[in-house]
Order: sequence, then structure tokens, then C-alpha cells
Amino acid sequence: MRQAGRSLPEYRARRGGGSILEMLRHPELVAELTLQPVVRYGVDAAILYSDIMVPAAAVGFGVEVSPGIGPVVDRPFRGAADLDRLRPLQPDDVPWVPEAIRILVKELTVPLIGFAGGPFTVASYLIEGGPSRTYALTKTLMHAQPALWNGLMERLAGHAITSLQIQVEAGARAVQVFDSWVGALSPADYRRFALPASRQVFEAVADLGVPGVHFGVGTAALLELMAEAGADVVGVDWRVPLSQARARLGPRYAVQGNLDPAVCLAPWPVVEAEARVVLAEAGPGPGHIFNLGHGVLPQTQPDVLERLVALVHQEG
Repeated sequence: MRQAGRSLPEYRARRGGGSILEMLRHPELVAELTLQPVVRYGVDAAILYSDIMVPAAAVGFGVEVSPGIGPVVDRPFRGAADLDRLRPLQPDDVPWVPEAIRILVKELTVPLIGFAGGPFTVASYLIEGGPSRTYALTKTLMHAQPALWNGLMERLAGHAITSLQIQVEAGARAVQVFDSWVGALSPADYRRFALPASRQVFEAVADLGVPGVHFGVGTAALLELMAEAGADVVGVDWRVPLSQARARLGPRYAVQGNLDPAVCLAPWPVVEAEARVVLAEAGPGPGHIFNLGHGVLPQTQPDVLERLVALVHQEG
């Protein structure tokens, strides 16, 4: 899930302490960091080393990704004038992205997954100015100024669509939309304030002819709505057993997940037992992508993930 390589010593050696967004401008380095977990773990796909804030940063909104904190915005989104700071994303804004993908397509023996941030999640960073636990400013704008909110979501959906188009045209074989924090919404608010923009993104993905994955955290109440947005695969975090997710979503949708990342910090017998529970919950039918329920924790030991991949290959 996400860049599994961030727990690797070879990743930390190459990552250094500089700006992530600056690093992403170097295609050879992006390709190397994307390949690291594939080479080490033997997983069945690679996911592009990137960040969901790349489009907003590329159009000059004033975003940085601070190590240990996450996205930080210099001048947060506050009003209609800020829409002008979110001009449409153009391929020329991110030339290093397709260049990195073309390098990877030549070197990979597994498919490459591209990704973009979900409109709600990116909006939350732009409005809050950084990570939030309450999303108070975001929800206030959403409810108090719905027309402005809709304008913001339309801009961010456009960013996601263009970003995914660029990645697929360069060689990505599937895409994932990370609406990581959309679980902060009630089902009614999701349907009103987030679903239209997410549906717009997935409709565009459908035109690209590649599978689309929709992921969020704390989305137990939203799984059916996330599927309604148009994804082929719905990511499920560790709070919902996969058997329940399958029953709720029906056979049309595949599921992805959902081992708790914190379990990977436990002794191997615990990890093994919990992984078998996930596989059992998913059942024998097709349409399950084994994965963690959220990102790999940086303190995870690489040998645990190696054994986990081997176990899933053997049992799956």
C-alpha cells in the first residue's frame, strides 16, 4: 500500500532529507525508488513513487510535503479568489512524471499502478493548511459555501483526471484514487459533497480503459457509495472484514485489503495468523487484491513484509 519501500534501509539511504516534491522532479530517482520494494519483496505490481499533492504544487498553489508532518500549504484556500490559484493542470507542468513511467515500463516485469489524490482529501489539505483530525475548516466551507466548495472540487477533479491520463498514456496499467480522509464524512455528506467529483474522476478513468481502485480510511459506512463512484476495486481498511465488504458490494466489485499495518510490527507468528484470517475472509473466489489496510508503517521490518508476500503467494 502506497510506497512500501519507505520502510527499507535502501530507500532511506537514497531518500535523504530533502524535499519530496523536489525529488519527484528526477525521473531516474523516481524509477529507482519505485523499483526498490518490487525487487526486495517480489510483489505483483509496482506503484509509482509520487505524492497526491503533486498537481497542486505543480500549478503553483504553494504546497510542500514536510517530512514527518505531511502536506503543508503556505496560503490555505479561503475564498473564491483562491480558485484562480488552482488553474488546470497541463502535461507540461509535470514532464518528469511520464519520463519516470517510461523508464519503469522498460525495467518492470510487473504492471505499474499510477495514482492521484481524491478531491475531498486534497481539498482538506488545501483548506486546513496541513493534516487535520477534525477537518473543521473543510466542513465549515463545505456546508457554509456549497457553491465555492463545488468549484473547488471541480478544479481538483480536473487535476486528478489530467494526472491519471498522463500516467496511463505513459504506460501505467491501473490507477488508484487515494481519498484517504473521506471517512471523516457521513454518508449523507459524502453523497452530497464528495461523490459527484469522485464519480467525475472514475468516469474519466473508465475512458482510459484501465482498472480503477478507490481507497479511503475509516470508510466502513461509505463502501457502497465509494463503489457507486465508479471504481472497479474498492479498498477496505482493517475495520471491516472482507467477507462483509464482499457481501455489501456484490460480485461486480473486487476488494483490496486489508491487514492492519500495525500487525506487521508483531512477531511473525502473529502476522502469519492475521494474514490467514484476511485470506479466509476474502474467500476462494476471484477479485481480491491482498494488501494492507493503509500505508506501511516506517518502522516495519523488511523481512516481515518479505515473508508476508511469500505467504500470500503460497496460500493465495
